[in-house]
Amino acid sequence: MNNWRKSVKYAFIGKITLRNQLAYVADFLIRSLFLLLILYIFLQLWQTTFRGEGTETIAGFSFKQIMWYLVITESMILASPSLCSRVEEEVKSGDIVFKFVRPVNFVAFHYVEYMSEAAIRFLVNAALGGLLGLLIMGPPDFGYGLLWLPIVALFGFTVNFMLNMVLALSSFWVEETRGLEFVYNKFLFTIGGMLMPLELFPDMLQRIGRWLPFQAIVYIPAKTTVTFDAVQLPIMIGTQLLWVVIIGIIVSLVYRKGVKKLNVNGG
Repeated sequence: MNNWRKSVKYAFIGKITLRNQLAYVADFLIRSLFLLLILYIFLQLWQTTFRGEGTETIAGFSFKQIMWYLVITESMILASPSLCSRVEEEVKSGDIVFKFVRPVNFVAFHYVEYMSEAAIRFLVNAALGGLLGLLIMGPPDFGYGLLWLPIVALFGFTVNFMLNMVLALSSFWVEETRGLEFVYNKFLFTIGGMLMPLELFPDMLQRIGRWLPFQAIVYIPAKTTVTFDAVQLPIMIGTQLLWVVIIGIIVSLVYRKGVKKLNVNGG
């Protein structure tokens, strides 16, 4: 019964977040237009690259696959809310105390809020990016990859949330977390596979990237969709789930220590 009540509470949180996002659809669409600008720039860049190479594929990816890969990665990145600034502001203003006394878990509250916001943003971004892709490159050949996109994207957003929550919770100890968030995003853009698939990196960077959690955020969802491989699918999803568990444990430990510190300081 208690679990059912908790589920209802979190469902309400998600519903309220979705309503808040839908209330500003025009604002939302204007922000999403930035995605089209980014994709157009990448379109010109990769067209020049493929012409210069004089080949149909680079590291196993065709020009069309690269562009659809970027549609997915950019849509996911631009859909991800800034969790660090949100939690940091709660700590600075003291509002975090009110979050602690609510009958919902602090991390779970932010997770539902984050995922609800990311979901609506991703749908809008994917629709706009997909429309541009259809107009310029024609329909993609995703096969079964498109069916698995919602699942791998869900796990990707979850890993991104948890990594951001670790950074956000560090605001219990440091005043500013946006510097940490900036560095984190740069790792995500590069060895996280946002700008291009890991296969295009030098061998050493590929090996490093495959041992880090960043690949689970956008690289795995985009690669699974664009170059679907049923044999590799369990490995891809298993990698995401492994990082969900590992980072989830880290979030739990950091959160407990942070709450104790807040209580000791009389927060």
